[in-house]
Amino acid sequence: MRSTVVVAQITTEKRGLLARKPLQAILSESEREDEHSLKRALGPVNLVALGIGAIIGAGIFVLTGTAAAQYAGPAIMLSFILAGGGCLFAGLCYAEFASLIPICGSAYTYGYATLGEIFAWIIGWDLILEYAFGAATVASGWSANVILLAQHLGITIPPELTATPGSLLVQYNGIWVPAASVPEGLVASLPHVTASFNLIAFLAICMVTTILVIGIKESANLNTAIVFVKVGTVLVFIGIAAVYVLQHPALAASHWHPFVPPNIGEFGRYGWSGVGRGAAVIFFAYIGFDAVSTAAQEAKNPQRDMPVGILGSLIICTILYIVTSGLLTGVVSYKQLNVAAPVAFGMEAIGLRWGQYLVLIGTIMGLSTVMLVMLLGQSRVFFSMSKDGLLPQWAGAVHPRFRTPWISSILVGAFVAVFAATIPIGILGELVSIGTLLAFVIVCAGVWVLRVRRPELPRPFQTPLVPLVPILGIFISLLLMASLPLDTWLRLLIWLVVGLVIYFTYGRKHSRAQN
Repeated sequence: MRSTVVVAQITTEKRGLLARKPLQAILSESEREDEHSLKRALGPVNLVALGIGAIIGAGIFVLTGTAAAQYAGPAIMLSFILAGGGCLFAGLCYAEFASLIPICGSAYTYGYATLGEIFAWIIGWDLILEYAFGAATVASGWSANVILLAQHLGITIPPELTATPGSLLVQYNGIWVPAASVPEGLVASLPHVTASFNLIAFLAICMVTTILVIGIKESANLNTAIVFVKVGTVLVFIGIAAVYVLQHPALAASHWHPFVPPNIGEFGRYGWSGVGRGAAVIFFAYIGFDAVSTAAQEAKNPQRDMPVGILGSLIICTILYIVTSGLLTGVVSYKQLNVAAPVAFGMEAIGLRWGQYLVLIGTIMGLSTVMLVMLLGQSRVFFSMSKDGLLPQWAGAVHPRFRTPWISSILVGAFVAVFAATIPIGILGELVSIGTLLAFVIVCAGVWVLRVRRPELPRPFQTPLVPLVPILGIFISLLLMASLPLDTWLRLLIWLVVGLVIYFTYGRKHSRAQN
């Protein structure tokens, strides 16, 4: 009788572009454990650490300074609150789905079960953009910090191999830095070179890819160990900066005034529109919590532990972000923060050379885990789409010894390494933000739709106040998307058009739901 019901549901859910993958089929797939399935090895500590490992990274160590200097000023704290609030609504929706559908496809699988195949493809293709360009963005920030530390230690790296092609670098105070971080009047008089390839970022992605191929448990244990180091680094900065601000209250007050700098006549450049633009840019800092959901098929008890991993990591990191950004703009004027390593720059402004080295080392280790989690999520989305027939079968191949999707990990790593070495970090960060926000919109809508269509489903974790929470998640995500530049929207549309061409020429013909 049960098999008849399942077959009936499968046949009724085949509706062309809106074909939905039955929940029974998804749950059956998630319970499978053999040499062709992913290994369940992650507990709640691993999952929270996985989220923190992805969240605390480029957003706080790299993009905070840029967003404060160019968009929000000291009100970057409000930008973090706005972005964190939007993430909280989306995080509650992710937690419900991750406990209900514990499989590695994240928002892609959730969309497939609720909205239909075409939406699943769009969100899957969008997640590829999010995680691939996210890892590339972080690799650029990782490279900048490694190069800065190496130069302080007297290690020479050819400047032509330390930035993306066309980037202008100048030698300022004995250190090669981007020309944009030096006062304009000095650039012409300083030694300068034009970069041709970011070799350091390229090698970073290759290193992380190798770790991911070896195994999920090994990757998660390494991530957990490094998370303790980088959270400790952030807490050290908070402690030292707080003491400095208390000892120099007049200086901090002058840096915080005006708290919301007046708009300079351009949308998104200071003022309240700048707070919104800053939130959209540093939104990249929060993408880690949704990456936790891509590990659902490797969690020991996903129904219990996935909500803990998603919401726990999100709350911890939001608090750290707000405090760190507030203290950073109190120690240093926001106008001086358009640098590759703003937290280390803050330590230098305080006058603690050892603190600068500590922050640089913590930043480098921290960004390493972000790359690891982003590439982990990317390969798992590939894995899920391949199992559904929307991508070639080799993308879902599992290594017989390591039990990891090794081919997709290597392929993704190769492409991301090239992106990281050739595309500027600003463009990468905005692409990741808009891709993440689109994923949030679809997940929030999916929770609402599934509550209406299948209210009887047993939900280990329930999003409160449905449909209010999903509606707020959708609204804030769309608001932040609207704050991003037009060219970022155009790049997203081009990416989606390319994806739709692949779907209609390959994916739809080989889709298991269609056939």
